Amino acid sequence: MRPLLRAPAGERLDLDAFDPAATPGGPAGKAAGLAAGALLADPLASLQERLYAASTAGDRRRVLLVLQGMDTSGKGGTVKHVIGHFNPSGCRVRAFKAPTPEEHEHPFLWRIRKALPAPGEIGIFDRSHYEDVLIARVRELVSRSQLNRRYAQINRFEQSLAEDGVTLVKVFLHISPEEQLKRLLERLDNPDKHWKFSPGDIDDRAVWPEYRHAYELALERCSSDAAPWYVVPADRKWYRNWAVSKLLLEHLEEIGPSCPEAGYDVEACRARLLES
Repeated sequence: MRPLLRAPAGERLDLDAFDPAATPGGPAGKAAGLAAGALLADPLASLQERLYAASTAGDRRRVLLVLQGMDTSGKGGTVKHVIGHFNPSGCRVRAFKAPTPEEHEHPFLWRIRKALPAPGEIGIFDRSHYEDVLIARVRELVSRSQLNRRYAQINRFEQSLAEDGVTLVKVFLHISPEEQLKRLLERLDNPDKHWKFSPGDIDDRAVWPEYRHAYELALERCSSDAAPWYVVPADRKWYRNWAVSKLLLEHLEEIGPSCPEAGYDVEACRARLLES
């Protein structure tokens, strides 16, 4: 899956060339996709357990899933789906909203560092440090020179994470403006979903081309072997969920965590237990 979805590093990116309704490498249809997704649950849970077990013996490796995308692209839905595969106690989930007054007093990566997964954990970010080169660019909150410095800071930061045992899986959930309109209208049509809608969603939608360009620049300038970006078509929710789960599975299999050997005499403990 990774070669099919990976954004080219350092190359000019045109998101119009990626079909948000496509299903690259995916099952043939929704029913097959849901069935295939269910089959990923057990291997993902097993790998998570082994990752955590390895950390008890000093293994510093962990995983950080970063989710970005336009409003209604399914960041929250993806978090809910992915968490369903894992033991929640071994996950660290953080949704990043507008910075608090305290966070504003620190460099933009300060709040990100505080939310990083510990060794053995799986971290999931709903939005991330990339907001500081996305919203900041579209709304012109900082100068272009400062934006350029932030791209460089992000690259150094992510490289340092990789060197410390973090496997970064950065996913851009690629939704079409037509599908976004449909989902926003569904929120307005359902009183139980009004809380998920904000008039600001309309303002952001009005500058869709600017956001698309900001994403293209972020994916172009901050994709590397240590921290690749993946473009996941997100118009079809079943495919989005399957693809993100599949990406996580491939990365966890590459890590290949294993349970540590017992630090005690197993047979002696067995004998003592039987005598108790």
